[in-house]
Amino acid sequence: MPRRRPSALRGELPVRAIGRRRYPTIDRLSGSCTAALRRLERTRFGREATEEAFWHWKTLAHGPVRDLADPYVDPGCGVPECGCNGGYFRSHLEAVLQALPSKSARELRALVRALDDRILARAWIIPADPRGAPWWRGHF
Repeated sequence: MPRRRPSALRGELPVRAIGRRRYPTIDRLSGSCTAALRRLERTRFGREATEEAFWHWKTLAHGPVRDLADPYVDPGCGVPECGCNGGYFRSHLEAVLQALPSKSARELRALVRALDDRILARAWIIPADPRGAPWWRGHF
């Protein structure tokens, strides 16, 4: 019996559609930390939710100074998921940091802390909240 050509064999396989990622992956993370993020997103959060939050927080940290906290202007539209409120994304990152295993959380926390320090160094005024709430809530 003659052998089947490889193209004939591949023709019977179903084609797997590969979707393009909407947000870039978080660079400088180890493979184990990325795998832990994937498992966590599969069970608790949506797909690419952490990459989206990190990208928005990074954009806020490296963007123009006028996008940072201004006590006289409230840029929020009232919908936290729309992207105009950076505090929502930082709150999501904090929830992910609390849910990750300790080693993976340590890696991601180092990247998030560097962005936090950059935002705090560039912001003119970040009002203090006497109730002990995190500094990013309601001020972006």
